[in-house]
Amino acid sequence: MSTSIRVSEETKEKLDHLKRDDETFDELLRRLAGETEPIEIGAWDDETAERARDAVDRSRESFGR
Repeated sequence: MSTSIRVSEETKEKLDHLKRDDETFDELLRRLAGETEPIEIGAWDDETAERARDAVDRSRESFGR
């Protein structure tokens, strides 16, 4: 079963920037919806901190900042 979701052209363009080349829009939305993990208080290890920096950089790039 599939469902259509209406979005503005601006939103579609933003999603296009976030979507990986080998990914469907369904996979993109599932990935984005699944990335909401609670932040634990405390210091991050180097790997987690690097992943967070990469995510911020990708987000800024996708919005042209």
